[in-house]
Amino acid sequence: MNIWKRISRLSLKQFLKLSLLFAGNPLLILPTLKATKEAMSICDDLFGRSHHLSNRANAFRHAIWNILISEKTLKHTKNAPQSVNWAEKFTNLYEKVTQNDPLDEAMDLHNNEIGRSVFLEKNGIKTQGLIDFLLKKMENAQKIATIEDIEHNKNELVYTQET
Repeated sequence: MNIWKRISRLSLKQFLKLSLLFAGNPLLILPTLKATKEAMSICDDLFGRSHHLSNRANAFRHAIWNILISEKTLKHTKNAPQSVNWAEKFTNLYEKVTQNDPLDEAMDLHNNEIGRSVFLEKNGIKTQGLIDFLLKKMENAQKIATIEDIEHNKNELVYTQET
């Protein structure tokens, strides 16, 4: 999920969609980019490069990414639901423009949603506490093979590959 590498591979149409989203929310650009960088750093430290696969570590990464975007934009929005809404808009668009296969996209969207839910439930807990909570939650992550499997695991992180 190297955001700069992904952005450089976007088509003009995809890049414009992303640009329009940021143009309407210029104060959220920097916190979103900082959250993305922090999420990658946390996952690199915890999992090495393995979080780039569709495994438990990847599920963790998507959840912590959404938590951090929500957390860092809260300073500007002053409203947790508004920060979560921004995280949802940004990460949904990111998933859409990066064009993963349908199962990986559904998995990523689901794990993003888990992160936003955790943020709302645990709002006010320091980042390390949220990391610890997600690491524990990661132990119960469910391996899926179909999009329908995601629907049966609404409150759990999901992944497709063992590593």
